[in-house]
Amino acid sequence: MQRSKPVLPLAAFCATLLCACASPDVSGSRTTPVAVNVPATVHPGGETADWWYRSGAARAAGNGAMSGKAKNVIVFLGDGMSLTTVAAARILEGQRRGQPGEENQLSWERFPNTALSKTYNTDSQTPDSAGTMTAISTGVKTHMGAIGVSAGHRDDCAGSLRKHRLTWLQLADSAGMATGIVSTARLTHATPAATWAHSPNRDWENDTDLPPEALAQGCTDIARQMVGTPYGRGPRVLLGGGRGEFTPVGQRDPEYDDKVGQRLDGRDLVADWKSAHPQGRYVWNREQMRAAAGAPALLGLFEPDHMQFDHDRNHAAEPSLAEMTATAITHLSQDPNGFVLMVEGARIDHANHYGNAFRALDETIALSEAVRTAVEMTSAQDTLVLVTADHSHTLNFVGYPVRGNPILGKVRGRGGEDDAPGEYARDATGLTFTTLTYANGPGNTGESNRQAAGPKRFLHSPSTFAPVEGRPDLSQVDTAAPDYLQEALVPLKSESHGGEDVGIWARGPGSEAVRGTVEQNTLYHFIVQATPRLRERLCQAGTCDDNGVPVELPQPSDFMR
Repeated sequence: MQRSKPVLPLAAFCATLLCACASPDVSGSRTTPVAVNVPATVHPGGETADWWYRSGAARAAGNGAMSGKAKNVIVFLGDGMSLTTVAAARILEGQRRGQPGEENQLSWERFPNTALSKTYNTDSQTPDSAGTMTAISTGVKTHMGAIGVSAGHRDDCAGSLRKHRLTWLQLADSAGMATGIVSTARLTHATPAATWAHSPNRDWENDTDLPPEALAQGCTDIARQMVGTPYGRGPRVLLGGGRGEFTPVGQRDPEYDDKVGQRLDGRDLVADWKSAHPQGRYVWNREQMRAAAGAPALLGLFEPDHMQFDHDRNHAAEPSLAEMTATAITHLSQDPNGFVLMVEGARIDHANHYGNAFRALDETIALSEAVRTAVEMTSAQDTLVLVTADHSHTLNFVGYPVRGNPILGKVRGRGGEDDAPGEYARDATGLTFTTLTYANGPGNTGESNRQAAGPKRFLHSPSTFAPVEGRPDLSQVDTAAPDYLQEALVPLKSESHGGEDVGIWARGPGSEAVRGTVEQNTLYHFIVQATPRLRERLCQAGTCDDNGVPVELPQPSDFMR
């Protein structure tokens, strides 16, 4: 059916004229806005999947994303990478180089274009990683815990089967592009899973997690979906943790003699992947990955569970995030049709949940190294690089520390913004305090069933706390030690997410559209609109308006082989 052209409002028309005279970005394209009509809706009742998709398309097109001409796309996702985490990691990286730290920049902070992302789920003010990554992957906001499906109920398998949403990686696979997924988490964990799988419940990672009724209704565990595809060739590169999700209980782990797989259905999904990719290579350590450089497809599972924190990993046996990123780009860039790649620094989130700022900042620095590697290996002329986070955390950066004060240390000064710097600052009871704290979590200094009252140490996973009686004396405590847990006000077994906005940093074709404060699902539309091969495939399926903007919610069945 022929769609009528939308009427261009005067403000948008003026903006179009102004943008037509704007300087080109590094790709040589101009950021020209395109108007898309979005019907008014009642919030939250009227927020259908179709409405979310069209409204995201309208914002991206209005920002000029359609002017992009990207051949390749790389999205870096710092899981739980709040703006506070970014600021503190920036300083720590600089201080490790012998600088004061505040003047330092992480690799992506040099990108020319920035925005803020609103992260809430359709049913939660403070979101989780599944619903947020699904918004980024599909262009549609959804419920907490959702993997690649639009909003519904978390345990409703039957209902979710009608709500599968197409991700931009699956779209790229259907369009003949190479695709890759890299994570330091299990590949079945929320963020990587939401780029490829479809499940109403993020916890259904392998068959032992899938309720019998969900299995009977036709739902498939996430691990099985990650190694199969109805869209094209499937991911050419899969690198991360989670061996146990892919192997049966009767199979011993190749690295740890005391561990076995987790699957009870007897399926060896690694063997299934090998059968589907006879020329591909399966690897489980760093040396094997380096030796598989010429393979046309690569599956790397480096741990039975999540990969180790960068601080703790065996550098000879387990690859860094930067090394996995370089490997993925080397493989994917061989495809003449271009590639899309998602890289997750997953353990930033885990360290924040543990209340351990040292590892959270260290993992953020590791992500910065991965981004730097990608920038060095690609060109701003043809590769769009986006760096963002899925949600925030409760890490606080407080007090009045003097310039260059160790970011993991105690505040030096006298505690007031008008006081001269000097000795350690003191609270109202005369005790020292750290620059970084958490609003809640296992770092609460009350006695728990795991550790005595006072400062807590990693790894602390309590189930009960006693009420706090005052603050501990930190004067003789090394708060910069890797295992020190920052003080937390509210005692929780695991520190919680935060609900504030997170950053988006962008470089390359179409990146000039990344500006302002946007709904998180708009990131999908920045990607597909700035990449001609992706938007052309959407238009072939009849989802575009007369301006060529993909505005209609795509149905996955239209993109299958």
